[in-house]
Amino acid sequence: MKSLQLANEGDAAKLLPLVAAFHQEMGFATTEEQQTAAVAPLLTGSPHGAIWLIGPRKAPVGYIAVTFGWSLEFGGMDAFVDELFIRPAVRKRGMGGEALAGIAKALGEGGVRALHLEVDREDEATQRFYRRAHFQKRDKYVLMSKEL
Repeated sequence: MKSLQLANEGDAAKLLPLVAAFHQEMGFATTEEQQTAAVAPLLTGSPHGAIWLIGPRKAPVGYIAVTFGWSLEFGGMDAFVDELFIRPAVRKRGMGGEALAGIAKALGEGGVRALHLEVDREDEATQRFYRRAHFQKRDKYVLMSKEL
């Protein structure tokens, strides 16, 4: 996908306002310092994940952050769409779906066996969006977390 570029350190100034906008929209209580600290390793080649800019590199309209893990169930490396954000003014133009398709294709070609994400149980519109991108609910499972 031409409008999907791997972000690097030089993209931080364009990326961080998008991250802040997403966190505000979602009601995440993160500070600018926390956002910067979370993003920085993913811009410098961390093996734990990466961030791609969506849209033109000079003026991105969104981003997708993916983190990596290992799954015995899926037989190898798996990935998690940690955050996907498109500016509200340009939503519903297909860019989010294109980004998901591009990431899934690239990760699959790179040996990733499964791509996961979480979505609000009450957010039917976003669930429909992810179903169109061929993600399926795993009704037998509930994602649980413990903050450390």
